[in-house]
Amino acid sequence: QVQLVESGGGLVQAGGSLRLSCAASGRTFAIYAMAWFRQAPGKEREFVARITWSGGSTFYTNSVKGRFTISRDNAKNTVYLQMNSLKPEDTAVYYCAAGNSIVNTMSTKTYDYWGQGTQVTVSS
Repeated sequence: QVQLVESGGGLVQAGGSLRLSCAASGRTFAIYAMAWFRQAPGKEREFVARITWSGGSTFYTNSVKGRFTISRDNAKNTVYLQMNSLKPEDTAVYYCAAGNSIVNTMSTKTYDYWGQGTQVTVSS
């Protein structure tokens, strides 16, 4: 089992920044990739960004390219999501996820482990 704990959410004005953290514990050696998803009220959970655990290969959804950066600190078993130039449409609960594949990397079904989520609210 892998446990994931997110932190760093909050309320920020449009144009501001936040950094989310996701700390992994347990069978972390089984993780190949970690990702961030988000879910706004009344909408499906959507992919935001992904990073491979060893090589650090990254992939982003188009709407966050150039504004968000995913990174990892292997020594701390932690993945980060730096979010800049935030927009009201970025408001959602953000979830950290971990899996052992990058096939269908944007699908929730690819990931076996999920955190509890952290709320990000961007005011206009």
